[in-house]
Amino acid sequence: MTDRPDPPPSPKKAGTSSVAVPQPASRMLDRSELERVLARAAELQAHNADMGEGGLSEAQLMEIGRDVGISPQHLRQALAEERGRLALQRDESFEGRVAGPAQAVATRTVSGTPEGIMAALLSWMDNEECLQVKRRFPDRSTWEPRRDFVGSIKRGLNIGGRGYALTKATEVGATVVPVDAGRVLVQLNADLGPARRARVVGGGVTAAGGMLAGVSPLVIGAALIPDPSLAFFALSGAIATAGTLGGVMGGLGIARTHRSAVTRTQLALEQILDHLQHSSGEAGRGKLPGVLDAAERLVRGTVSEIQTRSTWPRSKP
Repeated sequence: MTDRPDPPPSPKKAGTSSVAVPQPASRMLDRSELERVLARAAELQAHNADMGEGGLSEAQLMEIGRDVGISPQHLRQALAEERGRLALQRDESFEGRVAGPAQAVATRTVSGTPEGIMAALLSWMDNEECLQVKRRFPDRSTWEPRRDFVGSIKRGLNIGGRGYALTKATEVGATVVPVDAGRVLVQLNADLGPARRARVVGGGVTAAGGMLAGVSPLVIGAALIPDPSLAFFALSGAIATAGTLGGVMGGLGIARTHRSAVTRTQLALEQILDHLQHSSGEAGRGKLPGVLDAAERLVRGTVSEIQTRSTWPRSKP
């Protein structure tokens, strides 16, 4: 049996090469580079995915997250933060530049269930912040300052020593969004827009008053003095300038006191989140000291008795 000759080598196709494509050298990425790469990969994945007109579902987003190596736990928390996010636009108005923001916002993820956290918030706002429910929804509630007699007494006497910073807000809201089986995202916000507007108006009145007080001597002197001298104009000009600067600076000072009010309100919101975090989402009120608690019950009982007696039928003489 004769050996068959080896087949001749097949000719290489045009445009092909047997040289291996060099791979980029592996290196460590720092935090900023990692964030940019993951964000760009997610953007490309979302762009190439068939989203249709309705966008991506949460299940599709979770699948994309797995593809790019994002933890499902972190992705669920990001989704909860997006669902609870307030549409707060950057305040570029005159009031915002002069006096500061009109909203105070605090957000935190705490342990608990949405029902338990909302019950704890309802109890805390009523008993500790001197607020009453304004509106209630499944995942959001709003409160407003109490206007009754007991609320006025608590704010006036500062029962509990809290200062009741949230009563300066027109409306306080809470949004509770579940993250997973044991955690929820809580976002609190306080509307200080009317309070800011009042401070800006007060500052404007002060500035206008200072300008008027400074310019008045110059106008009155020019009208009453037949032939005012150069020294008179120099002195009047100096008075007008000082009055104008004093009024403007005083007005700005009044308007900017709003920033400290925002800081106090922000602190009050963070303290509520601290309470929720440390109590592990258990519903319940923080008890007032015994004497203050008894005083509150006494005031409520006295008011109830007065209202009852006012409805008694009066006997005819």
